[in-house]
Amino acid sequence: MKIVVNILLVGAILLLTFMCLRSILDVQEFDKEKVHRELAIQTRLIDIRRAQIEYKNMYGFHAGSFEDLIKFLNEEKLPVVVREGSLTDEQLAAGMTEQQAVKDGLIRRDTTWVLAKDTLFDRGFDVTALQYIPVAGVNARFTMDTSTIASTSGYTVKVFASGVLYDTYLGDLDRQQLINLKDKMRKMGTESRPRYLGLRVGSVDEINNNAGNWE
Repeated sequence: MKIVVNILLVGAILLLTFMCLRSILDVQEFDKEKVHRELAIQTRLIDIRRAQIEYKNMYGFHAGSFEDLIKFLNEEKLPVVVREGSLTDEQLAAGMTEQQAVKDGLIRRDTTWVLAKDTLFDRGFDVTALQYIPVAGVNARFTMDTSTIASTSGYTVKVFASGVLYDTYLGDLDRQQLINLKDKMRKMGTESRPRYLGLRVGSVDEINNNAGNWE
């Protein structure tokens, strides 16, 4: 009887050890894949932010949809200054300005107009891809929202937000780890300022200078 009890005890210990190790491995695997996916998503969100900033510079407000943003990138042109030559230390010491140097033909500053997509991104980049989550197997788009917020000083600010929820880009991973992550993020927020359960740039609830919530 004692032998049987000992065998059962050893078995229980081994099972508990295995479960603990399995739990640790599950967490590690989840975190590794999460980091991999989020790096790609963060890069894409930064690209969206760059395009939205230029859109607002041209029109005075942000694009309300990816269709509008992509149309802007494909059709509108942005100014690019071509710079040839620079002032020498001697010229600077003599008080020469860049404007004078251009006028005298010592240096060249010309402005050319280039398609927005070629100004902001590498040539050949498909700007229609901006709207899609860059994770294999995830067939979804980023959200896009715009708004106008009154600052504490009384002036209004045009804002936008683009993001994707954890459920969308981590939903195929370990369910318990996803639940734990969302619960952790909820506890880090407050009732007045709840945490966004995913990755996002900008905000339509506050003025945050278009920051990403991971920055």
